[in-house]
Amino acid sequence: MDDRIREALALTPSSTARDRTVDITTIGARSGEPRRIEIWFYRVDDEIYLTGSPGRRDWHANLLANPRFTFHLKHGVTADLAATASPVDEEQRRRVLTRIVEDLNQPSNPARIRQPVPLERWLEGSPVLRVDFDEPTGAQAR
Repeated sequence: MDDRIREALALTPSSTARDRTVDITTIGARSGEPRRIEIWFYRVDDEIYLTGSPGRRDWHANLLANPRFTFHLKHGVTADLAATASPVDEEQRRRVLTRIVEDLNQPSNPARIRQPVPLERWLEGSPVLRVDFDEPTGAQAR
C-alpha cells in the first residue's frame, strides 16, 4: 500500500472531521445498484471500522448483503480502495464502540458533535463493520 494511503488511514484522536471523511460505494441490498455515500471511518487498534450514530442505516444493510465495496479516500490523498466489510462479534463491537465514543467525547472533539455522546445509546443501536482492504500492496494514491 502506498505510504500516502497508509498515512490517510492512520487516524488518531486528534484527526479532524475532514481526515475521517470518505465516500463508500456499496451495492444496494434490494436494488443491486451502486450506492455512494459520504461517511466517517474510525481506526481502533490498527483496524478500520465503519459505524454511525444509532439507527437503521442503508449502507449497513447493503454491506451485510454485499460485503465487497469501494472505500474512496478523498482528502489529502485520492484513492479508490477495494474492500470487504465484516460484522464483528459483541465483545469486539463493545470494545470498538467504547473507543470511538471516548474519541467523540474528548474535549477537543474535532467534529464538534454534541457531547456527551452516550455510550449505552451507541451500544444499543449503532451498526459496526470492520473494513479489510483486498489488495494492501497494490493500492496507489492519485
